[in-house]
Amino acid sequence: MAHLDDTDTQRANASFIRTAMRAPILSRDHEAELARQWRDHRDERALHELVTAYTRLVVSMAGRFRHYGLPTGDLIQEGNVGLMQAAERFDCTREVRFSTYAAWWIRSAMQDFVLRNWSIVRTGTTAAQKSLFFNLRRLRARIAEGEQNGMSPESSQRIAETLKVSVADVQTMEMRLSAADQSLSAPLGDKGEESWQDFLSDPRPDPEQVVIGMRDAASRSRWLAEALDALSPRERRIICERRLVDEGATLEDLGRALGVSKERVRQLENRALNKLRTAMRARVAVPDELFVEA
Repeated sequence: MAHLDDTDTQRANASFIRTAMRAPILSRDHEAELARQWRDHRDERALHELVTAYTRLVVSMAGRFRHYGLPTGDLIQEGNVGLMQAAERFDCTREVRFSTYAAWWIRSAMQDFVLRNWSIVRTGTTAAQKSLFFNLRRLRARIAEGEQNGMSPESSQRIAETLKVSVADVQTMEMRLSAADQSLSAPLGDKGEESWQDFLSDPRPDPEQVVIGMRDAASRSRWLAEALDALSPRERRIICERRLVDEGATLEDLGRALGVSKERVRQLENRALNKLRTAMRARVAVPDELFVEA
């Protein structure tokens, strides 16, 4: 199926908005009756009439979120989801109009959509951060009007107190809102021969460093094996069971297994470590901390 181009999308949105604004306004009694028919009898015609009458509320709410740079059609779709959720949960026995109840669900659905799509970096994970995201521009326009080069510490403090968040949260959100996402593939300059990602350093080792590291590790393993072979069987067992496993045996356990005291095991271990240190140093410089006594 072919995708709609921008012109077709704009036409479809305009047609939907005109249809929504022409829908008749419901009286309180008729609105309650439609909600009751849907709740008690799952009458889809009643549901359709109810949500169609208040689609104008979705359109109006979408206009309030346009400055976040997201497509109006997408905002309206999310608002319609919120409207359907409101119709599903509306209690017609309470003394409240459906429009009042639905407005909360519509606004919540659009806010969640904005937070998910405004930036590739997740924004507003807590209730306080969400409030800060959606109210910072308005409060800055009122409190920090006319300030150049960002907000002053005094303005940040007043906004933080108003929204009951920390000054650090205000400053962080201010930086997030003042700088939009930028693609790493975006070209630099007019010629476009280079992009931002061309100037990112790669912390991973290059192939030569990987090969050298593998060869060095193999050499160290071979030298250690040769040094272990030079130990006595008892010394080698102590080193292997104390130093070369994730959870080494205790001195007391090894003492019982070897029929000696744990102090004697400590002496044998120290003697074996000295032998290993001498043998390894003859091959390559090894840091002393590798042989620190336990």
